[in-house]
Amino acid sequence: MSHSKIRTEKICLNCGTETTGRYCPACGQENIEPKQTVWHLITHFFSDITHFDGKFFSTVQDLFIKPGFLSKEYMNGRRASYLDPIRMYIFTSAFFFIVFFSFVNPDKIATGKDLKNINDPVLLTQLAEAKNSHDSLEIIKEYNENVSPYIKYNEDSSQRPGHKKFFKNYPTVEAYDSLQNTLPVSERDGWIKRRATIRIIMIEQRFDRQRGEFIRELISNFVHNFPKMLFISLPIFALLLKLLYVRRRQFYYVDHGIFAIHLYIFSFLILLIYFLFSQIQTHTGWSWVGWLTVPVVIYPFIYYYKAMRRFYGQRRAKTVIKYILLFMLSFIVLLIIFIGGAIFTVIET
Repeated sequence: MSHSKIRTEKICLNCGTETTGRYCPACGQENIEPKQTVWHLITHFFSDITHFDGKFFSTVQDLFIKPGFLSKEYMNGRRASYLDPIRMYIFTSAFFFIVFFSFVNPDKIATGKDLKNINDPVLLTQLAEAKNSHDSLEIIKEYNENVSPYIKYNEDSSQRPGHKKFFKNYPTVEAYDSLQNTLPVSERDGWIKRRATIRIIMIEQRFDRQRGEFIRELISNFVHNFPKMLFISLPIFALLLKLLYVRRRQFYYVDHGIFAIHLYIFSFLILLIYFLFSQIQTHTGWSWVGWLTVPVVIYPFIYYYKAMRRFYGQRRAKTVIKYILLFMLSFIVLLIIFIGGAIFTVIET
């Protein structure tokens, strides 16, 4: 509560409702003088920050040591004492992916993959003198532009006699369309193969045999689409819970959704802890830090089971069966989403 002076007028400045107390009964705005001092703004700022911090850390504590407790509290209507699950999901997921993208560098992944197939001694000498991954990528790019177009790809299996290619090479989309128009309708490519062939031609024209550059951009796009794929999986995960507990009519889809959000938040936080330990071990060389990651990896499997048991209140045997089914179905769903994401990434690249 602020210490500002209460207005003598009993009409709310926000909505015009008559109010007799300090707060408007309609909109909740405090009926105080609109002109405020700098000191009031400072104290109000720190009050909001400390209030948020207190809620956040107490919510995280309950989330970690009491699996399923927060979802149960939310379902029973006790919500004011805890941070809103949707706001908490947005905050933790944003922070997680900031850290995630700082660890996962598509340039380094693509560079490491390209180096395995390099046999040119001149190029290897230049790469050995590179100062960082950016310099390596520039050297490979220059090599692909100036040298590789003149190299004959005799070892390419697609050029060997008797080798049948599902997709034939065409210099341009126009050349492909012209050839298709000369064929009888029954022998022309179907819609799916046609769209795929055109996309391959466009990719080949865009990257002009620069395989490393294509792989780098492909990995980069896939990594940056990862948050979207994970977000799409959230309502599907809640639907799986709804199907597994379809006979528990006291649980609505929203209840399953809140439970799923809390599980995702926990997963983000436990992964952040794992990243922290991994980075400490990498930068310090302390091998014993690796042992700290063992409970971090094991605990989530115990946590998910205990969360399901506490929130849904079923016996151990039923919970174990549904726990195993949930993991199997979730794996299939994630696999489908990732395959779809990979296809979308190729189309987007």
